[in-house]
Amino acid sequence: MPGSVESSVSEPWWKTAVFYQIYPRSFADGNGDGIGDLAGIADRLDHLVDLGIDAVWLSPFYESPMRDFGYDISDHCAVDPIFGSMEDFDRVLAGLHERGIKLIVDFVPNHVSSDHAWFVEAQSDPSSDKRNWFVWADPEFDDEGVRRPPTNWTASFTEESAWEWDPSPEDPSSGQYYLHLFLPSQPDVNWQDPDLEAAQHDVLRFWLDRGVDGFRMDVLNAIGKDPEPRDVPESIVGIPQVVLVHHDTAMPLIRRIRDTVDAAGDTFIIGEIVTGDIEVQASYQGAGDGVHASVNFASVWTPWERDAWADLLANTEAGYPFGGPTWPSYVLSNHDNPRHRTRYGGHESRARAAAILLLSVRGIPFLYAGEELGLEDATIPPDRVVDPGGRDGCRAPIPWTGDGDHGWGPGAWLPFPPDATIRNVDAQKTGDVTMYDLYRSVLAARRASPALQVGSLDLVDLHPEVLSFRRRHGEDERTVHVNFGDEVVELDTPSATLVVSSSGATEGTFDGHLPGGAAVVVRP
Repeated sequence: MPGSVESSVSEPWWKTAVFYQIYPRSFADGNGDGIGDLAGIADRLDHLVDLGIDAVWLSPFYESPMRDFGYDISDHCAVDPIFGSMEDFDRVLAGLHERGIKLIVDFVPNHVSSDHAWFVEAQSDPSSDKRNWFVWADPEFDDEGVRRPPTNWTASFTEESAWEWDPSPEDPSSGQYYLHLFLPSQPDVNWQDPDLEAAQHDVLRFWLDRGVDGFRMDVLNAIGKDPEPRDVPESIVGIPQVVLVHHDTAMPLIRRIRDTVDAAGDTFIIGEIVTGDIEVQASYQGAGDGVHASVNFASVWTPWERDAWADLLANTEAGYPFGGPTWPSYVLSNHDNPRHRTRYGGHESRARAAAILLLSVRGIPFLYAGEELGLEDATIPPDRVVDPGGRDGCRAPIPWTGDGDHGWGPGAWLPFPPDATIRNVDAQKTGDVTMYDLYRSVLAARRASPALQVGSLDLVDLHPEVLSFRRRHGEDERTVHVNFGDEVVELDTPSATLVVSSSGATEGTFDGHLPGGAAVVVRP
């Protein structure tokens, strides 16, 4: 089984792993109600083995009113009935572990649902011990005595104030504002309160005791806030505050989180650090005592241009402390951003070349379910839009079969992606030289090569349209060429043995002839 094969190098499992993100609502439907669930995931685990995945990141499945589709948690230690039961979760976890695949789950430390018992108590009783579990502030008043929020911070999604007025239950004419970096129904928690911090660590221990292998930590940078909130400069008003929150109060909190997670054994933390600044991302890894890796938003936001990718690789190589217990990550698509094939103009050749690029750079690759099928975003009619952030297109259900319901029963919760009759799992597994075949080949090539897993990366300037870089580890060497142009190029490079090509070829000789839009991995 590909998922159970030991890495060819002696490194922590997470450093050589390829992660696969599953968004539960959209992966597979186990009960035919049109909404993906844990039973559907458990039934489809062999797909991950066939593909060659090492670890899964499972997006939220916790109890939630679903105003932000699971990132507004009302009970951290319960499975929402939409997704099934705790027994279904245990089945997913056991099934992955039986197949040699690790599981990390989402931990959402910055906020909870306004339906959470913590906030209900804090809101209804200002004298409650839980009042300080959230971020409250008194109002400001303008020259005419009109009440206004305490700062000019902007929330995500709404582009409105990040502060919500909350009248006092005893005197509605008075009250305070509470902070929400996202929806008003997602109040931010206050990590400076030791009891709140202890309660969050209890959540971590609950899932670690259940057997998970680590966490992807949502907007982790935001837990470190200025104890005295103040206005941002007028020039950046309107930028969501979650992008701007990078305060030195975060790292002591993250180090204690790391201690709790490390106590469970061979575990892994990747922090969602909302920034495109490579050095800021890397700083949250501390001296090996912070997160193991940070989500690399720069790779999501980089356009399909040769120079842009060359700069990204150079900046990442310069910005990370390679050689220590930290590692960068790379990601092209996820549940919050348009799929990369859509961003790259829908081109088949670019999607194929991107598969080779993502899986051959130095860092931890994160695939988003459906990349292996070459999916684009679905077109969502106005009457089918459900997400407050407009992210429905990239969350469309995964097509499993070529028939009308694509393995989902009647009435899937969102429309399917384009070309679902050919870009479904059954068709991709039985067709000729499909995207799925390419991903399997590249994953196998990566698994077989210490250089591609953990080797050094050196950029090689051979052609203005071609991104070339060399990976080395000991005696093992691989070179990658990605042609970002549309025309054939002839590279001045020694003849080499082809490892894998974006065309699907896995053998032959590479003589420097590289078609437009193509990518290759070669060895001496």
